[in-house]
Amino acid sequence: MISVQSLRVEFGARVLFNDLAFSVQPRERIAFAGHNGAGKSTLMKCVAGIIRPTAGQIHAPKGTRIGYLPQEGIHVKGRTLWQETESAFGETMALSEKIDRLSNELVKLDPRSSPYGDLLEEIGELELLLDATDPARMKPRIESVLKGLGFQQKDFVRDCSEFSGGWQMRIAMAKLFLQEPEVLLLDEPTNHLDIGTQIWVEQYLINYPGAILLISHDRALLDTLCTRTIAFSHGRAEEYAGNFSYFERESVLRKEIRVKQYTAQQREIAETQRFIDRFRASANKATLVQSRIKLLAKVERIPAPEQDDAVMNFKFPPPPNSGHTVAKLEGVSKSYGPLNIFSGFDFEINKGEKFAIVGPNGAGKSTFCRMITAQEEPDAGTHNFGHKVACSFFSQNHADELDPNLSVLETVEAAASRESMPHARNLLGCFLFRGDDVFKKIGVLSGGERSRVALVCMLLRPANFLILDEPTNHLDMQSQDVLQRALIDYPGSVMIVSHNRTFLDALVSKTLEFRPGEQPTLYAGNITYYLEKSAEDEAAKKGIAPRLATLGTAAPANGSLRQSVPGVNRKEQRRIEAEQREIRSKVLKPLETEFTALEAKIAELEAAQATLTQQLSSEETSNNPGKLREVTNAVDKLAKSLEVSYTRWGALSEEIERLRTKHGIEA
Repeated sequence: MISVQSLRVEFGARVLFNDLAFSVQPRERIAFAGHNGAGKSTLMKCVAGIIRPTAGQIHAPKGTRIGYLPQEGIHVKGRTLWQETESAFGETMALSEKIDRLSNELVKLDPRSSPYGDLLEEIGELELLLDATDPARMKPRIESVLKGLGFQQKDFVRDCSEFSGGWQMRIAMAKLFLQEPEVLLLDEPTNHLDIGTQIWVEQYLINYPGAILLISHDRALLDTLCTRTIAFSHGRAEEYAGNFSYFERESVLRKEIRVKQYTAQQREIAETQRFIDRFRASANKATLVQSRIKLLAKVERIPAPEQDDAVMNFKFPPPPNSGHTVAKLEGVSKSYGPLNIFSGFDFEINKGEKFAIVGPNGAGKSTFCRMITAQEEPDAGTHNFGHKVACSFFSQNHADELDPNLSVLETVEAAASRESMPHARNLLGCFLFRGDDVFKKIGVLSGGERSRVALVCMLLRPANFLILDEPTNHLDMQSQDVLQRALIDYPGSVMIVSHNRTFLDALVSKTLEFRPGEQPTLYAGNITYYLEKSAEDEAAKKGIAPRLATLGTAAPANGSLRQSVPGVNRKEQRRIEAEQREIRSKVLKPLETEFTALEAKIAELEAAQATLTQQLSSEETSNNPGKLREVTNAVDKLAKSLEVSYTRWGALSEEIERLRTKHGIEA
């Protein structure tokens, strides 16, 4: 469908990629992977025809429609939402309008005349074309897509200019989905979507009839959707025949193979060079020396393996100690005019708890965050902080409050405490500010870069209660991993507003869901648990599940959070399940990861041992004392490594089994 041949893109002296070649087949799903700035968006713009490559060609069959959704920058006004999305069916609407115009002309003609017959025949042909586009499905399709993307019926008549940037991107996405181009190019499509809408988009894309090229930092979406991955790094692009998780595993293996091949070749080259240097002046070895020189000249050198980008880690400064209760809301109510956010609402967060805050845009998540941090007063009810609670709040608005005249480093150092000051430069590197980037003025940074600076400033302040509003929106996967690991180890309390399922799942143990016009609902588990239970509750409400009476309940009269499943036994069971997930995440998962890696290492060592043992028995080795000694030493070294690995393998196996038995967790 699309063929990319010998593509090269460079900006000044920097080469993003060179000699890139790949093809896109019908209905393929291809992910572009790599850190920010590696060239993913640039390649997508090349395929879309927005940027001309430095060299190479991109071919597509005549008539192939390519639809492109950029990360940002789309703003529509002067049309209602319905009119804008309806324009996706421009060809259908043009046919319909032409038929109406010709029909009006037809009534003015004499039915016995030749022009009448010709015009009638033309209208008939146009109606056949119109039937092929199925105009009867146009309205229900528009409604289905708009509602799937989170729009309500009342939004259909609103002018597009009334919608914010995130909703503008949804409008553009709706048009693309309705147009159904043969190739769909999506650059971070889930950035502005809540979890429910993400699930809908994921399902829509799974069933999409065309090919999809996708850039995303959402691991769950990449793993579910994509079957090929093109990874960009150090000016190179490599293909992987699998999803993102496959790419992560396979890329490590490829790097190991390249290092081994390079090391072996360098050893051979050094041996050959030593022979040449030793016997260059010897007359009776002249023929052999010349032969080795020619052989060395013909060797196709394997390039030196590139150094991986340094994986930096960050740990929060030790937070000040606090009391058991961190923050408490009792009977609070909040409204904006006729819009009621919540009423008679009770909530409490305790020391060390980690909450995910989820729900559609406009449901009250940000209002709740401002209220729990005492930045906004409730209309009724009380808010209390616990003993010695130090709160730190990150919101997207904080990026706009930074001084544009200060450099990145000056801004961060001004926000850091004395204890965290030594970590400022390292933390900036974790969040993509490296080298001279730290000396850039805030005023020249993009919105995403300013948000990352604001996040770094917040993380360097000593606090025992963190509230993070969409912290991963402008982070690549490496930076997300750094932040996730730091938050998992953080001993304080955390509340995170995010739609990043992979980021939240390993981190949180409770999920608080907001829905417009409803009381917030607490789920005693992570995002996977929340999605499963909320789906059961929705099915129960619609009468699909047989145990309707046991699967949901209305909010109690006192306004407390309703549990997704009532009853003492079920509540206790959920507590046990939550504890098991926490144990698996914090204790079992690291052990299981080490166990899997150790098994792979043992297999590699055993294979190497078999190879060396075979060499020992060969005639070439036994007749060469130097080589025999070298191989024997290598076998002894491998045997010791294997013995250590076997001992650790046994200890790990016993520890994992003990923990599983103790906590009733199945393998």
